[in-house]
Amino acid sequence: MRNRNTSMRHSLVVVALAMVAVMPASAQQNAPEIRFDSVPDALKLPAGIYLGEVAGVATNSRGDIFVYTRTGHPTVTIGTARPFAHGGSRLFQFDAAGKFVREIGKNSYAMMFASQVRVDASDNIWAVDQMTNTIMKFDPQGRIAMLLGRKAESVPIPARPSTGDGAGQPTDLFDRPTDVAFDAAGNIFVADGMSNARVAKFDKDGKFVKSWGKKGTAPGEFANVRSIAVDAQGNVYAADGGNQRIQVFDNNGTFKTSIPNVGNAQALCLTKGANPVLYVSNSNPPDDIDRDGEIYKMRLDGTMIGKFGRAGKLPKEFGTVNAIDCRSENTLYVGEIGNLRVQKLTLH
Repeated sequence: MRNRNTSMRHSLVVVALAMVAVMPASAQQNAPEIRFDSVPDALKLPAGIYLGEVAGVATNSRGDIFVYTRTGHPTVTIGTARPFAHGGSRLFQFDAAGKFVREIGKNSYAMMFASQVRVDASDNIWAVDQMTNTIMKFDPQGRIAMLLGRKAESVPIPARPSTGDGAGQPTDLFDRPTDVAFDAAGNIFVADGMSNARVAKFDKDGKFVKSWGKKGTAPGEFANVRSIAVDAQGNVYAADGGNQRIQVFDNNGTFKTSIPNVGNAQALCLTKGANPVLYVSNSNPPDDIDRDGEIYKMRLDGTMIGKFGRAGKLPKEFGTVNAIDCRSENTLYVGEIGNLRVQKLTLH
Protein backbone atom coordinates (compact mmCIF):
# COMPACT_ATOMS: atom_id res chain seq x y z
CA MET A 1 0.00 0.00 0.00
CA ARG A 2 2.83 2.38 0.88
CA ASN A 3 4.51 1.76 -2.49
CA ARG A 4 1.19 2.31 -4.25
CA ASN A 5 0.63 5.64 -2.46
CA THR A 6 4.17 6.75 -3.24
CA SER A 7 3.68 5.83 -6.89
CA MET A 8 0.37 7.73 -6.97
CA ARG A 9 1.94 10.85 -5.46
CA HIS A 10 4.77 10.64 -8.00
CA SER A 11 2.25 10.35 -10.83
CA LEU A 12 0.34 13.40 -9.60
CA VAL A 13 3.58 15.42 -9.50
CA VAL A 14 4.42 14.35 -13.05
CA VAL A 15 0.92 15.33 -14.23
CA ALA A 16 1.17 18.72 -12.50
CA LEU A 17 4.52 19.47 -14.08
CA ALA A 18 3.20 18.40 -17.48
CA MET A 19 0.25 20.77 -17.09
CA VAL A 20 2.67 23.63 -16.38
CA ALA A 21 4.76 22.69 -19.42
CA VAL A 22 1.78 23.05 -21.76
CA MET A 23 0.19 26.08 -20.12
CA PRO A 24 -1.31 28.13 -22.97
CA ALA A 25 -0.43 31.78 -23.48
CA SER A 26 -4.07 32.63 -22.83
CA ALA A 27 -3.52 31.82 -19.16
CA GLN A 28 -1.35 34.92 -18.95
CA GLN A 29 -3.47 37.03 -21.30
CA ASN A 30 -6.67 36.26 -19.38
CA ALA A 31 -5.14 36.56 -15.91
CA PRO A 32 -7.22 38.68 -13.54
CA GLU A 33 -6.09 42.26 -13.02
CA ILE A 34 -4.65 43.00 -9.59
CA ARG A 35 -5.50 46.45 -8.23
CA PHE A 36 -2.51 48.47 -7.12
CA ASP A 37 -1.24 51.97 -6.45
CA SER A 38 2.09 53.70 -6.93
CA VAL A 39 3.34 55.70 -3.94
CA PRO A 40 4.38 59.21 -5.10
CA ASP A 41 7.89 60.45 -4.29
CA ALA A 42 8.87 57.22 -2.57
CA LEU A 43 12.59 58.13 -2.67
CA LYS A 44 13.97 61.55 -1.73
CA LEU A 45 17.25 62.34 -3.48
CA PRO A 46 19.55 65.15 -2.36
CA ALA A 47 19.96 68.17 -4.61
CA GLY A 48 22.28 67.46 -7.50
CA ILE A 49 21.94 63.65 -7.39
CA TYR A 50 19.79 61.87 -9.93
CA LEU A 51 18.84 58.34 -10.87
CA GLY A 52 19.85 57.01 -14.26
CA GLU A 53 18.71 53.68 -15.61
CA VAL A 54 17.70 51.74 -12.50
CA ALA A 55 19.15 48.27 -12.90
CA GLY A 56 18.64 47.08 -9.34
CA VAL A 57 16.57 47.75 -6.23
CA ALA A 58 16.52 45.74 -3.00
CA THR A 59 15.63 46.09 0.68
CA ASN A 60 17.22 44.78 3.88
CA SER A 61 15.63 43.47 7.06
CA ARG A 62 15.19 47.01 8.46
CA GLY A 63 13.41 48.21 5.34
CA ASP A 64 16.35 50.22 4.01
CA ILE A 65 16.29 50.51 0.22
CA PHE A 66 19.32 50.06 -2.05
CA VAL A 67 19.33 51.31 -5.64
CA TYR A 68 22.04 50.42 -8.16
CA THR A 69 21.76 52.87 -11.04
CA ARG A 70 23.60 53.69 -14.25
CA THR A 71 24.53 57.25 -13.50
CA GLY A 72 27.62 59.25 -12.60
CA HIS A 73 30.71 60.34 -14.50
CA PRO A 74 32.64 57.50 -16.15
CA THR A 75 36.37 58.15 -16.25
CA VAL A 76 39.32 56.36 -17.82
CA THR A 77 42.90 57.00 -16.74
CA ILE A 78 45.31 56.29 -19.58
CA GLY A 79 49.05 56.54 -20.02
CA THR A 80 49.84 53.33 -18.15
CA ALA A 81 49.99 49.67 -19.11
CA ARG A 82 46.57 49.15 -17.56
CA PRO A 83 43.87 51.77 -18.15
CA PHE A 84 41.76 52.39 -15.06
CA ALA A 85 38.07 52.85 -15.80
CA HIS A 86 35.37 53.45 -13.22
CA GLY A 87 32.44 55.63 -12.26
CA GLY A 88 29.67 54.57 -14.63
CA SER A 89 27.24 53.46 -11.89
CA ARG A 90 26.40 54.33 -8.31
CA LEU A 91 24.90 52.45 -5.36
CA PHE A 92 22.60 54.51 -3.13
CA GLN A 93 21.03 53.66 0.22
CA PHE A 94 17.74 55.11 1.53
CA ASP A 95 16.02 54.51 4.86
CA ALA A 96 12.60 52.88 5.13
CA ALA A 97 10.90 56.27 4.73
CA GLY A 98 12.77 56.90 1.47
CA LYS A 99 15.24 59.43 2.89
CA PHE A 100 18.71 59.37 1.32
CA VAL A 101 21.28 57.85 3.70
CA ARG A 102 24.57 57.40 1.82
CA GLU A 103 26.38 56.23 -1.27
CA ILE A 104 28.19 52.88 -1.04
CA GLY A 105 31.34 52.05 -2.98
CA LYS A 106 31.79 55.48 -4.53
CA ASN A 107 34.39 55.43 -7.35
CA SER A 108 34.76 51.67 -6.96
CA TYR A 109 36.88 49.95 -9.56
CA ALA A 110 34.08 47.42 -10.11
CA MET A 111 31.20 49.83 -10.78
CA MET A 112 30.78 50.60 -14.47
CA PHE A 113 27.45 49.30 -15.79
CA ALA A 114 24.93 48.33 -13.09
CA SER A 115 23.06 45.09 -13.65
CA GLN A 116 21.43 44.24 -10.30
CA VAL A 117 21.60 44.64 -6.51
CA ARG A 118 20.47 42.04 -3.98
CA VAL A 119 20.50 41.78 -0.18
CA ASP A 120 21.12 38.40 1.47
CA ALA A 121 19.74 36.97 4.73
CA SER A 122 22.54 38.64 6.73
CA ASP A 123 21.87 42.06 5.18
CA ASN A 124 24.99 41.97 3.03
CA ILE A 125 24.60 43.97 -0.18
CA TRP A 126 25.59 42.38 -3.51
CA ALA A 127 26.16 44.60 -6.56
CA VAL A 128 26.24 42.86 -9.94
CA ASP A 129 28.09 44.80 -12.64
CA GLN A 130 27.75 43.74 -16.26
CA MET A 131 30.65 45.66 -17.78
CA THR A 132 33.31 44.79 -15.18
CA ASN A 133 32.09 41.16 -14.99
CA THR A 134 32.04 41.25 -11.21
CA ILE A 135 29.75 40.64 -8.27
CA MET A 136 30.82 42.73 -5.28
CA LYS A 137 29.65 41.88 -1.75
CA PHE A 138 29.46 44.70 0.80
CA ASP A 139 28.85 44.03 4.49
CA PRO A 140 26.01 45.97 6.19
CA GLN A 141 28.49 48.73 7.08
CA GLY A 142 29.35 49.19 3.40
CA ARG A 143 32.79 47.57 3.44
CA ILE A 144 33.83 45.24 0.64
CA ALA A 145 33.62 41.66 1.93
CA MET A 146 33.99 39.53 -1.22
CA LEU A 147 34.54 39.86 -4.95
CA LEU A 148 33.45 37.30 -7.52
CA GLY A 149 34.76 37.70 -11.07
CA ARG A 150 37.55 39.80 -12.48
CA LYS A 151 37.56 43.04 -14.36
CA ALA A 152 39.52 42.80 -17.60
CA GLU A 153 42.53 45.02 -18.30
CA SER A 154 40.61 46.60 -21.16
CA VAL A 155 36.86 46.90 -21.56
CA PRO A 156 35.51 47.10 -25.14
CA ILE A 157 32.83 49.74 -25.64
CA PRO A 158 30.29 48.83 -26.86
CA ALA A 159 30.43 45.23 -25.66
CA ARG A 160 31.43 42.79 -28.35
CA PRO A 161 28.99 40.00 -29.26
CA SER A 162 29.77 36.62 -27.76
CA THR A 163 31.35 34.07 -30.07
CA GLY A 164 31.14 30.98 -27.81
CA ASP A 165 28.31 28.60 -26.95
CA GLY A 166 27.50 30.46 -23.75
CA ALA A 167 28.70 27.72 -21.40
CA GLY A 168 31.51 29.93 -20.12
CA GLN A 169 34.50 28.77 -18.12
CA PRO A 170 34.26 26.54 -15.01
CA THR A 171 35.43 29.41 -12.80
CA ASP A 172 34.23 32.79 -11.59
CA LEU A 173 35.25 34.46 -14.84
CA PHE A 174 31.97 35.89 -16.10
CA ASP A 175 30.84 37.45 -19.36
CA ARG A 176 28.22 40.12 -18.62
CA PRO A 177 26.59 38.69 -15.47
CA THR A 178 23.07 39.85 -14.66
CA ASP A 179 21.91 38.68 -11.23
CA VAL A 180 22.73 36.78 -8.03
CA ALA A 181 20.68 34.71 -5.55
CA PHE A 182 21.30 32.63 -2.43
CA ASP A 183 19.98 29.44 -0.84
CA ALA A 184 19.42 28.74 2.86
CA ALA A 185 22.93 27.28 3.22
CA GLY A 186 24.51 30.45 1.86
CA ASN A 187 25.43 29.02 -1.53
CA ILE A 188 25.66 31.71 -4.21
CA PHE A 189 24.03 31.40 -7.65
CA VAL A 190 25.12 33.80 -10.38
CA ALA A 191 23.14 34.40 -13.57
CA ASP A 192 25.99 34.76 -16.06
CA GLY A 193 23.49 35.45 -18.71
CA MET A 194 24.00 38.17 -21.30
CA SER A 195 27.03 37.04 -23.32
CA ASN A 196 27.26 33.69 -21.57
CA ALA A 197 24.08 31.70 -21.00
CA ARG A 198 24.67 29.80 -17.79
CA VAL A 199 24.08 29.63 -14.05
CA ALA A 200 27.21 29.38 -11.87
CA LYS A 201 27.09 28.01 -8.31
CA PHE A 202 29.57 28.93 -5.55
CA ASP A 203 29.71 27.93 -1.91
CA LYS A 204 29.23 30.49 0.86
CA ASP A 205 32.96 31.27 0.82
CA GLY A 206 32.96 32.06 -2.91
CA LYS A 207 34.54 28.78 -4.07
CA PHE A 208 33.33 27.68 -7.50
CA VAL A 209 31.18 24.52 -7.34
CA LYS A 210 29.75 24.04 -10.83
CA SER A 211 27.87 25.72 -13.66
CA TRP A 212 25.22 24.65 -16.13
CA GLY A 213 23.60 25.90 -19.30
CA LYS A 214 24.57 27.11 -22.75
CA LYS A 215 22.87 28.91 -25.63
CA GLY A 216 19.90 27.10 -27.11
CA THR A 217 16.22 26.29 -26.76
CA ALA A 218 16.28 22.80 -25.24
CA PRO A 219 15.61 22.20 -21.53
CA GLY A 220 18.65 23.40 -19.59
CA GLU A 221 19.70 25.76 -22.40
CA PHE A 222 19.09 29.51 -22.47
CA ALA A 223 18.70 32.36 -24.92
CA ASN A 224 19.84 34.49 -21.97
CA VAL A 225 19.56 34.47 -18.18
CA ARG A 226 18.33 37.89 -17.08
CA SER A 227 17.26 37.12 -13.51
CA ILE A 228 17.47 34.36 -10.91
CA ALA A 229 15.75 33.32 -7.67
CA VAL A 230 16.01 30.43 -5.19
CA ASP A 231 13.14 29.00 -3.12
CA ALA A 232 13.19 27.58 0.42
CA GLN A 233 13.87 24.07 -0.91
CA GLY A 234 16.90 25.29 -2.84
CA ASN A 235 15.32 25.08 -6.28
CA VAL A 236 16.72 27.60 -8.76
CA TYR A 237 14.44 29.69 -11.01
CA ALA A 238 16.20 31.14 -14.06
CA ALA A 239 14.51 33.75 -16.26
CA ASP A 240 15.11 32.69 -19.86
CA GLY A 241 13.45 35.74 -21.40
CA GLY A 242 14.67 35.13 -24.93
CA ASN A 243 12.82 31.81 -24.89
CA GLN A 244 9.82 33.34 -23.08
CA ARG A 245 10.05 30.98 -20.13
CA ILE A 246 11.35 30.39 -16.62
CA GLN A 247 13.36 27.24 -16.13
CA VAL A 248 13.44 25.49 -12.77
CA PHE A 249 16.39 23.40 -11.57
CA ASP A 250 17.26 21.58 -8.38
CA ASN A 251 20.12 22.87 -6.25
CA ASN A 252 22.69 21.03 -8.35
CA GLY A 253 21.46 22.21 -11.72
CA THR A 254 19.31 19.24 -12.74
CA PHE A 255 16.42 20.45 -14.90
CA LYS A 256 13.01 19.99 -13.25
CA THR A 257 10.43 21.90 -15.25
CA SER A 258 9.69 25.00 -17.28
CA ILE A 259 7.10 27.75 -16.83
CA PRO A 260 6.32 28.91 -20.39
CA ASN A 261 4.57 31.88 -21.99
CA VAL A 262 5.82 34.56 -19.61
CA GLY A 263 7.09 36.85 -22.35
CA ASN A 264 10.40 38.62 -21.88
CA ALA A 265 11.01 37.49 -18.29
CA GLN A 266 13.58 40.12 -17.31
CA ALA A 267 13.00 40.42 -13.56
CA LEU A 268 12.07 37.80 -10.95
CA CYS A 269 11.32 38.09 -7.26
CA LEU A 270 10.29 35.25 -4.97
CA THR A 271 8.66 35.94 -1.60
CA LYS A 272 9.49 34.12 1.63
CA GLY A 273 7.15 32.36 4.04
CA ALA A 274 4.77 29.41 4.04
CA ASN A 275 3.01 30.34 0.79
CA PRO A 276 5.61 31.96 -1.46
CA VAL A 277 4.70 33.62 -4.74
CA LEU A 278 6.78 34.53 -7.76
CA TYR A 279 6.68 37.94 -9.42
CA VAL A 280 7.73 37.99 -13.08
CA SER A 281 8.09 41.08 -15.27
CA ASN A 282 7.28 40.72 -18.96
CA SER A 283 9.46 43.75 -19.60
CA ASN A 284 8.93 45.80 -22.73
CA PRO A 285 12.00 46.39 -24.93
CA PRO A 286 13.63 49.79 -24.33
CA ASP A 287 12.74 50.94 -27.86
CA ASP A 288 9.01 50.11 -27.63
CA ILE A 289 6.91 51.52 -24.81
CA ASP A 290 3.61 50.50 -26.35
CA ARG A 291 3.53 46.76 -25.67
CA ASP A 292 3.87 44.28 -22.83
CA GLY A 293 5.31 45.62 -19.58
CA GLU A 294 2.92 43.84 -17.21
CA ILE A 295 4.07 42.04 -14.05
CA TYR A 296 2.68 38.58 -13.30
CA LYS A 297 2.03 37.13 -9.85
CA MET A 298 2.30 33.34 -9.87
CA ARG A 299 2.45 30.27 -7.66
CA LEU A 300 5.72 28.38 -7.77
CA ASP A 301 4.12 25.68 -9.91
CA GLY A 302 3.37 28.29 -12.58
CA THR A 303 -0.29 28.81 -11.68
CA MET A 304 -1.28 32.35 -12.56
CA ILE A 305 -2.72 34.47 -9.71
CA GLY A 306 -3.00 37.74 -11.60
CA LYS A 307 -1.19 40.55 -13.35
CA PHE A 308 -0.84 44.33 -13.06
CA GLY A 309 0.55 47.30 -14.95
CA ARG A 310 1.53 47.87 -18.55
CA ALA A 311 4.26 49.58 -20.54
CA GLY A 312 4.27 53.36 -20.40
CA LYS A 313 5.63 56.51 -18.78
CA LEU A 314 2.98 57.41 -16.19
CA PRO A 315 2.76 56.23 -12.58
CA LYS A 316 1.51 52.61 -12.47
CA GLU A 317 3.05 52.08 -15.92
CA PHE A 318 6.45 50.52 -16.46
CA GLY A 319 9.43 51.26 -18.69
CA THR A 320 11.57 48.13 -19.09
CA VAL A 321 11.51 46.75 -15.55
CA ASN A 322 14.86 45.21 -14.61
CA ALA A 323 14.38 44.66 -10.87
CA ILE A 324 11.64 43.77 -8.39
CA ASP A 325 11.97 43.67 -4.60
CA CYS A 326 9.23 41.70 -2.83
CA ARG A 327 10.35 41.37 0.79
CA SER A 328 6.70 42.14 1.55
CA GLU A 329 4.26 40.33 -0.75
CA ASN A 330 2.00 43.34 -1.21
CA THR A 331 4.59 46.13 -1.11
CA LEU A 332 6.98 46.03 -4.05
CA TYR A 333 9.84 48.20 -5.26
CA VAL A 334 10.27 48.15 -9.03
CA GLY A 335 13.36 49.46 -10.84
CA GLU A 336 12.91 50.71 -14.39
CA ILE A 337 15.57 51.18 -17.04
CA GLY A 338 13.35 53.08 -19.48
CA ASN A 339 11.87 55.56 -17.01
CA LEU A 340 14.96 56.18 -14.84
CA ARG A 341 13.04 55.60 -11.63
CA VAL A 342 11.98 53.35 -8.76
CA GLN A 343 8.28 52.89 -8.10
CA LYS A 344 6.95 51.75 -4.74
CA LEU A 345 3.80 49.73 -5.36
CA THR A 346 1.04 48.72 -2.99
CA LEU A 347 -1.06 45.75 -4.13
CA HIS A 348 -4.69 45.41 -3.02
